Amino acid sequence: MKEKLTGKLLSALQVTGHEYEVHDTIVTGLYIRVTSAGAKSYVVRWGRARKKTLGRVGILTLDQARQEATQYLYEALKHGEPLAVTQSRKGTALPSLRAFIDDTYMPWFKTHHKGHEKTLHTLDNNFDPIMAQRIDAITGRDLDQIRTTWMQAGNKPSTVNRKMGSISGVFSRAVEWEYITAHPMAKLKQLKVDSIGVVRYLDDDENNRLRAALDARQDEMRRERESANKWRTDRGHEQKQSLLDLHFTDHLKPMVLVSLKTGMRRGELFNLKWSSVNFTTKTITVAGETTKTSDTRHIEMNKEVFDTLEKWRKQSGTAPYVFPNQAGGRLEDVKSAWLKLLERAELIGFRWHDMRHDFASRLVMAGAPLNTVRELLGHSDIKMTLRYAHLASKTKAAAVELI
Repeated sequence: MKEKLTGKLLSALQVTGHEYEVHDTIVTGLYIRVTSAGAKSYVVRWGRARKKTLGRVGILTLDQARQEATQYLYEALKHGEPLAVTQSRKGTALPSLRAFIDDTYMPWFKTHHKGHEKTLHTLDNNFDPIMAQRIDAITGRDLDQIRTTWMQAGNKPSTVNRKMGSISGVFSRAVEWEYITAHPMAKLKQLKVDSIGVVRYLDDDENNRLRAALDARQDEMRRERESANKWRTDRGHEQKQSLLDLHFTDHLKPMVLVSLKTGMRRGELFNLKWSSVNFTTKTITVAGETTKTSDTRHIEMNKEVFDTLEKWRKQSGTAPYVFPNQAGGRLEDVKSAWLKLLERAELIGFRWHDMRHDFASRLVMAGAPLNTVRELLGHSDIKMTLRYAHLASKTKAAAVELI
């Protein structure tokens, strides 16, 4: 159909489940294409089967679209084809990569994905050489050069692939939303990485040192509190609560014990609320909105986890979070206390996330089926769990004995 395109008309276009076009009566050759899903784009046509998508409605203004279309049509009349086609000249209205990320991609990403802060941080801090370029001018060569720079700086292949995955998602949406016609990374293969890698878990001695360090830390905190209270008493000040009769001096020890015996991710632990801990069924429910895969899962509490949380519940106050911050809200960080604990325990190369690996490794070595481990970890794909398969040495030994 033909209509004078206006802002009011554009906002009123309906999603019908079928693709349709609305042709402008002001600039003949310019029209709006509305896809079956409701995406609206400006398109200019200058001949039979000769057309070009100019950009998305809401990103490209109507005035910009008319100006761009008029240029295409003028050049097609004068030269037979628009210079954008014959000389590979790009339209002037397309945004830079920086503008596309800030104005279009991230608003969408925040709505549909978790962890948008981390993704934005990756994009902001790794792609400066191409941020100012127009999104349609960026090539696979540009991205390969950035990747090479990272590798020369000592980045691991897995880190490089992860960074490139962030920008790849940007270009995938740009193609889907018809800002660009081809993905610049289409021919850029991922770097080869060891899909199994080294799984870091605690040996018996390290496990004992970690637990001893937790106890030593608590003993030290108790002594310091008693010393501080004596100082306060001598000067007539009000005492702080004694730690001598408390099972835990703060949140760190129960958090570490629960992490070691449930395999919960750190963010899942920070988000855990008492309403998700069932002492009757001895289960912890990790709600889907707090998980990496968005799937809810249930973790059975063993005796140590049950006893730990039962004791912690009695002294942790009335906050809804199992491990709240001082104001009763969600805890955001334990980095300082964790690093000091590792130093006390003399543990090298052991991250908080490695407690999750430790949990999985011990299950596999104890003979737990890999699919059970997958369910407890909340992996959406068994491939993620297969990295622990080599630890099931007894299973492998039994298998080779069959021949």
